[in-house]
Amino acid sequence: MQKMIRIGTRESQLAVWQATQVKELLAEQGVGSELIYIKSEGDIDLKTPLYEMGVQGVFTRSLDSALLNQRIDIAVHSMKDVPTQLPEGLQEAAILKRGPVNDLLVYKKDIDFLTRKEHIAQIATSSIRRKAQWLHKYPTHQLLNLRGNVNTRLKKLETENWDAAIFAQAGLERIHLRPANSLVLDWMLPAPAQGAILIVCRQEDEGVVKACQPLNHPDTALCTRIEREFLRTLLGGCSTPISALAEVEDDEIYFRGQLLSLDGSRKVEVEKILPLERADGLGRVAAEELLERGGKEIADSIRSATSKPDVK
Repeated sequence: MQKMIRIGTRESQLAVWQATQVKELLAEQGVGSELIYIKSEGDIDLKTPLYEMGVQGVFTRSLDSALLNQRIDIAVHSMKDVPTQLPEGLQEAAILKRGPVNDLLVYKKDIDFLTRKEHIAQIATSSIRRKAQWLHKYPTHQLLNLRGNVNTRLKKLETENWDAAIFAQAGLERIHLRPANSLVLDWMLPAPAQGAILIVCRQEDEGVVKACQPLNHPDTALCTRIEREFLRTLLGGCSTPISALAEVEDDEIYFRGQLLSLDGSRKVEVEKILPLERADGLGRVAAEELLERGGKEIADSIRSATSKPDVK
């Protein structure tokens, strides 16, 4: 008799939705499972900006630790939160079919502030990537820090005197919280692996891997691997404004990636279209090209700025 799989999840509504999706998909395969709730550092400290928290794995470390300590059998993560190098002893078990990849602008009253040059709009987000892209397009706007789970951030937007806040489209739509007063930011390139859900398990746990494999979506796995390879080659994390999106279309892979300075004033972009059979190494090749075209100077300046102890 197959053992009951213990699914580790954060306690936020979105995290529980993701874990429940995995539970239901496993049930369709005849595999029983239960949810185990684990607090993460990113959920406990809601005031410190993400780029000051060590960032890499801030939402995943607690679940990974529970996995290694055998308190759970699998961990379910938003893939964009997962460091490109998994902790020793863990492996990817499956990547679910991707949801919407875009970012979403939720505004208070209207979007006139996008065209009124005399108005210094106040836009809230905790993402360095979103801040940099927004400032590149709207350099006069003021960006403010916004932390917490989706519900907390929506409530904060209601109470503060801000014009708008930026969210992941998938996050709001998955738990049916997308407000009517929202706009898809189709010009904003997403974080690597945004919209994808990753299942992680212990190495050598072949029974769990076998149970999870039917849940794996090959196109999503390919695209997110390319995006994360791009990120890893640039040595980036949540404190670096790196964006990437790979898409499969008609037996071709279409890739876009970019790196911006923290203030959004400088941007380097790269685009590639290749046949699927030549997709191996695409993320690394694109990143190396971007570095040669000015990305290295931007990356070095970011590392220099963020390494100073007085930088906030």
